[in-house]
Amino acid sequence: MSDVPASGERTTVETARVGHPLLSLALAAMMDDVQAHSGAVYLLAHDAPVLEMAVMAGLPRSFAAPWERVSLSAPAPVSEAVRNRRLVWVNGEEQMARRYPRIAVVLPYPFAMAALPVATRDTTYGAVFLTWPGSHPPELSERERDKLTSACDRLAIRLRRAEEEGRPVLPEPDLSAPSTTTVAGTLGTVEAARMVARLPYGMCSLDLHGRITFANAATAELLGIPVSALLGMQLWASVPWLNDPAHEDRYRAALMSQHITSFMALKPPGEWLSFRLYPGTNGLSVRISRARSVASPKSAARQEDDDGPGRLVTIDHVLAMASALTEAVGVQDVVELVANEIVPAVGSQALVMLGSRAGRLHVLGHHGYTDPHLVERFDGMPLSAQTPGARALTAGVPAFFESRQQLEHLYPVRQTTPDGMGAWAYLPLIAQGQPVGTCVLGYADPHPFPAEERAVLTSLSGLIAQALQRALLYDAKHQLAHGLQAALLPHSLPSIPGIDAASRYLPATRGMDIGGDFFDLVLSHGRASAVIGDVQGHNVTAAGLMGQIRTAVRAYTTVGQAPEDVMSSTNRLLIDLGSDLFASCLYLRLDPAHGTAVMARAGHPPPLLRRPDGRVKVLDLAGGPLLGIDASATYPTTEVALSEGSVLALYTDGLIESPGVDIEDALADLGERLATTGNRPLEALADGLVRETGTAEERSDDVALLLLRAVATG
Repeated sequence: MSDVPASGERTTVETARVGHPLLSLALAAMMDDVQAHSGAVYLLAHDAPVLEMAVMAGLPRSFAAPWERVSLSAPAPVSEAVRNRRLVWVNGEEQMARRYPRIAVVLPYPFAMAALPVATRDTTYGAVFLTWPGSHPPELSERERDKLTSACDRLAIRLRRAEEEGRPVLPEPDLSAPSTTTVAGTLGTVEAARMVARLPYGMCSLDLHGRITFANAATAELLGIPVSALLGMQLWASVPWLNDPAHEDRYRAALMSQHITSFMALKPPGEWLSFRLYPGTNGLSVRISRARSVASPKSAARQEDDDGPGRLVTIDHVLAMASALTEAVGVQDVVELVANEIVPAVGSQALVMLGSRAGRLHVLGHHGYTDPHLVERFDGMPLSAQTPGARALTAGVPAFFESRQQLEHLYPVRQTTPDGMGAWAYLPLIAQGQPVGTCVLGYADPHPFPAEERAVLTSLSGLIAQALQRALLYDAKHQLAHGLQAALLPHSLPSIPGIDAASRYLPATRGMDIGGDFFDLVLSHGRASAVIGDVQGHNVTAAGLMGQIRTAVRAYTTVGQAPEDVMSSTNRLLIDLGSDLFASCLYLRLDPAHGTAVMARAGHPPPLLRRPDGRVKVLDLAGGPLLGIDASATYPTTEVALSEGSVLALYTDGLIESPGVDIEDALADLGERLATTGNRPLEALADGLVRETGTAEERSDDVALLLLRAVATG
């Protein structure tokens, strides 16, 4: 079999309709042959490696809205079926959650799915998926496999014939299941309606889209809305107090799983009603009655589903958690979000987040344990150890223990960590096929894990894994950035006779927290020099170039070049390096004995000079263009008096630039603060000048500050 062809290698499926509904007929026949309750046909787009839904049957298209267009590289059954040119079978919600967590997050219901390619030997036309209720056996029968494979082969041949005959194929109207309203052995629909009207409880019928197609008088009485206002409307849209995503979720669950579902709802001001949904292939029947002995919302929740425990997490919860996890930046953000959002929602009381490094488990964070020593026992545990945490990660399979007895039956006491909990869920965190950690949820009391809850937890583990993978990568880059920045900036400033110095550096709060701002203070052969600069950009390239410039300035200073020559030499070096980045720079040669400083400037913000009497002046220095622009540029110097007690403030533009603030006003404000606080010790003065910038929630640029104060020698 050949691989999936590029879009240019196949005949285009154009945009006009064939004379008969080719796709709809094929899909309906397939569903009938294998008793599937929903399905869809996708066609391969002519201009991109994308599958586009052409027709759907048995369910509202809104259920599959996120997959109207599916990339061939996407982690979805239809894409995998086309990529591998084989049938893909998902036997239920737990397997869906493990293999395709993005789908399980949106559709966390018990159903089975098969996806198949629609292809000839050398051409792929699209794909098909079909779904069955969760009661379907865990494997497809040979008959079902043969029927589906043969049907897709026949559809591919028909699509090839349509291409050869120039009959383009287009999307077709979605199919609903055939109506089955006529019941044998009755007097017809009129008498059936009369019978239903006499029932003492509400009965209404919903189509596949949730619209009310029939309602008896008792329904209108219980809901408090006339039948005429209900017909044609969605139940949760026509009744304001039913407009709750959790109630709509029960309707979706009934249609997807074809299982009876139910929920309780409070009709204002204080009457509880019970809604029981009976699904069919063409919609649902709903029975509405007054609830018996409902004392509180908690008791209502316990009575919500007579078939099993009520769901702790509904679709709106899952989507909200998914949205929250996308905002997590670092590992601790992920741990806090899971602890604050997911742990309460699923009813657990404790959390341990484990990562793996060098063949061992490491605790990334925990919540709910009063004794940290209980958690520390996880740290450093080999992945080869026969423990539930290590086993979940290495096998990639979640483990659920409803009680301590169940845990100890599989893992002796010496292999487990006695943490005082009564039940546990060990969720492997797998992202892009790679294990990134294990999420351990602890429950204070024994806790059952029905299949639906296991599927939801497994789906959530997929979301947590993706967030954790991003966070681990971010933290690694963050540590690299800080390590690089720390290596390139001076760890301390040298002691210079006649000069006190203090410095501050604040990284930007966006991106990698790394930039091109730099400063240095050099004492060589009795000559003292200072430099501050800013390389364009906030990335590793800018930081690396900054390190080269700082090293070059230090080298040119050491060999005794004059300030203007240091700037010219550094400019030529930057051009010779072939970088596309520019740099601003301010260089000065200090002469404390004579109370002067000679300065050269390359497009850098002007320094501030605070005189002993408290007056502050913005130094208007001669200078040249930014470094890295013109190899022939010259950098004239300016001599400035630096009397005892004077303070020279050198800074980068991040200190004075902020959105919506005029640069002149910002510079004036900095000068005023320097004037009023300039008598403080230099370290305190430096803290004060950067404090406002340092506490800002967002800094789009990094900040460097170098303060020099002339003091008496000896």
